[in-house]
Amino acid sequence: MKGNDYIALGQHAKLHHKFKANLIGSSLYDMLQYYSTKKDCEIHLSQTMEAIVALAFTFLVFPFSSSAQALSSNYYDHTCPQLESIVRSAVQKAMSNDKTVPAALLRMHFHDCFIRGCDASVLLNSKGKNKAEKDGPPNISLHAFYVIDNAKKALESKCPGIVSCADILALAARDAVAMSGGPSWEVPKGRKDGRISLASETRQLPAPTFNISQLKQNFAQRGLSIKDLVALSGGHTLGFSHCSSFQNRIHNFNATLDVDPTMNPSFASKLRSVCPAHNKVKNAGSPLDSSNLIFDNAYYKLLLQGNSIFSSDQALLTTPKTKALVSKFANSQKAFEKAFVESMIKMSSLTGGQEIRLDCRVVR
Repeated sequence: MKGNDYIALGQHAKLHHKFKANLIGSSLYDMLQYYSTKKDCEIHLSQTMEAIVALAFTFLVFPFSSSAQALSSNYYDHTCPQLESIVRSAVQKAMSNDKTVPAALLRMHFHDCFIRGCDASVLLNSKGKNKAEKDGPPNISLHAFYVIDNAKKALESKCPGIVSCADILALAARDAVAMSGGPSWEVPKGRKDGRISLASETRQLPAPTFNISQLKQNFAQRGLSIKDLVALSGGHTLGFSHCSSFQNRIHNFNATLDVDPTMNPSFASKLRSVCPAHNKVKNAGSPLDSSNLIFDNAYYKLLLQGNSIFSSDQALLTTPKTKALVSKFANSQKAFEKAFVESMIKMSSLTGGQEIRLDCRVVR
């Protein structure tokens, strides 16, 4: 299913303010009745049916769903009112000892949501012959799991068996952004924790080598638009990358060129000095932008200057629509922050869990 199918569904739902049915939850009969009696409707029934069929197909293919209606910002108000302050405290304490924690938590949340929805499957440990997500190749460098563990332990002492690890991670990612100088927002809560975590499924994550077609498809499969793609890519304003993730741009780029010609030559030279062709330094790499501990729009400004790290970053400049969004966010941090918050809420509303874990690393 393509991203514009989701947009079409959203437009259909907004056609009349009296139409209360939820497109996912309502019966097909109710929808048919509504559209067959509203003669002034501008959208043909056939188009609606096409979108519904496409949506149904997507739910069969991907084992998670967008269920923002099931989440609520006040979900724990009566059962665990201390939740947000406890999570915030855990993040703050970790940040005071390790400045890389915010980037780690934000990346952890992304990687969780893109596989089976935001169900904390990324937190589960491998067991026996089952290799879990956190041990899949793209997740080997994930860290700061202890932050979630510490928050969960504190919450279990205050409100045992109430708060999901998935909700803790979503809140921690929000706090990581806010404590790095970025925006804050109300996090919808009520996610459940998943029971399945497979390293093999980490191949579903968008790779740093992806081109724009691959990126658009990967995001659309999760109901995320082109705007979401560009806004969420701005998460690269925090963090660090190891050489292996951008080696393809600075050595043996293609049969005739050693370096990606879209890169600023001086920037490419700097990266090559840090990451030689046969790099043997385990932790060698580069910050993702010039202010990698501060959540700002520098990522987009550097991207327009040819100073981006990943092929997937550069890919955002290869279509008019994505390039226009990059320019918009480079020119306005306010516009970027607004779009980022909207996209984060949308992405974090992908759910797929079934339980509330007592220990975030193991199923009940």
